[in-house]
Amino acid sequence: MSTTVEIQQLCKQFGPFTAVDNISFKVEQGEVLGFLGPNGAGKSTTMKMITGFLTPTAGTATVDGFDIMKQPLAAKRNIGYLPEGAPAYPDMTAWDFLDFIAEVRGFKGAEKTRRVQETIEKVNLSGVLHQPIDTLSKGFKRRVGLAQAILHDPKVLVLDEPTDGLDPNQKHEVRSLIGEMAKEKVIILSTHILEEVDAVCSRAIIIANGKLIADGSPNELEAKAPNHQAVTLSLSGGEAASVRKSLLAVKGVRKLEALQEAEDHLSYQVYPNQGQSIIADISTLAREQQWPVTEMHVERGRLDEVFRQLTV
Repeated sequence: MSTTVEIQQLCKQFGPFTAVDNISFKVEQGEVLGFLGPNGAGKSTTMKMITGFLTPTAGTATVDGFDIMKQPLAAKRNIGYLPEGAPAYPDMTAWDFLDFIAEVRGFKGAEKTRRVQETIEKVNLSGVLHQPIDTLSKGFKRRVGLAQAILHDPKVLVLDEPTDGLDPNQKHEVRSLIGEMAKEKVIILSTHILEEVDAVCSRAIIIANGKLIADGSPNELEAKAPNHQAVTLSLSGGEAASVRKSLLAVKGVRKLEALQEAEDHLSYQVYPNQGQSIIADISTLAREQQWPVTEMHVERGRLDEVFRQLTV
């Protein structure tokens, strides 16, 4: 039976303020769910309720069939959690901290040592093992936090900004690791880096003001962008008025935006009616008119545009 995380009508209030407002979703094994939203949207609060760090005001969260409030120990055995800030004991070395976490998780002897060593290799910590955590860079502290989250090989990973503070090479390593683990786990991660959603997520949820406002694959969300399927066309000359008139006459074209109109360069973005593909018809028109085309491509839509459209 595959692992699932299921959230039903989850709410969290702090006095009169509603941080999370009736959120429901389900994540299956093999999915990497990107949790997106502006600052203060309720992402971290939701993650804290899923992992049992916060008690919901209302609603339920179940992890691999265990209710996080009614069966907290059984649920938490299946969870690896990287909270924001990657808290750890600052006076411990990275090795001592991971050794301690392994003991807390119930590992002993050779099995404990094996777990710690394998995790160190996965997150590339060997160069800082014997340094106090307080002396590590933000990026290495984050990697120590990730190491403790995956040490016990949990079925569910909840990662709050897992690449925060990492340099580009470290980000690539962590994203690759997430991709390797994704087949056998449920992974929920929050991020402000929208390129990370394209890189590692099979699905994304956007929340704002505590409410779930979008849920779909990255491609499905990008399709909500205002320029999705728009065609950008550039010519090395031509009569601007004639080109505009011809483009606007193409079936399915909704509007046209002139990007540049100079004597030796014309550039336009041509917008279709929603969901239509107009690239073939525009390509045919360009050939028939023998336009001197220097560029023609289809805009797929950008996640940052959709994010702003839904959350501003």
